[in-house]
Amino acid sequence: MQRVQQLKKLGRRVQKGFTLIELMIVVAIIGILAAIAIPQYQDYVTRARWSDNLTSIAPLKQAIAECVQNNAQTAIAAPCNDLTATGLQSAGGGGYTAGAPTPTNGTVTYATGVITITGTPAAGSCVVTVTPAINANSVGWTVANAAGAGGAAACTKSKTGV
Repeated sequence: MQRVQQLKKLGRRVQKGFTLIELMIVVAIIGILAAIAIPQYQDYVTRARWSDNLTSIAPLKQAIAECVQNNAQTAIAAPCNDLTATGLQSAGGGGYTAGAPTPTNGTVTYATGVITITGTPAAGSCVVTVTPAINANSVGWTVANAAGAGGAAACTKSKTGV
């Protein structure tokens, strides 16, 4: 009989929840994971916005390459330095005309063969220049990053993807 009473007392002492220290450990682990994940996610979003910017200039790059090859040029010169004839570039080299693709996270300018993309603050305020490298049978493209007017501290591959 005494043995049965001891077992009943032990049964009543069984823990029915989590202790404070266990809960604090779980919260600390979640905090550490969030501290790592949030900056990574923000970089991912910024690179995705730059991917949109770089994809949107594909028609302009193609128009430049076609013009250079059709005119047998070894450097960017008339008529390829002003693409008003192709319908992709507005007069004066001030950007795309209506109906041509435009980036949603930046602005594009074109002058003397160099395409310049200025990103919005949401895209890191970086400036990416895309310069044609004309070879005998093809037109290659070199891409460079620079800090924009927004004062982006570091416009690196982690920010722009290039």
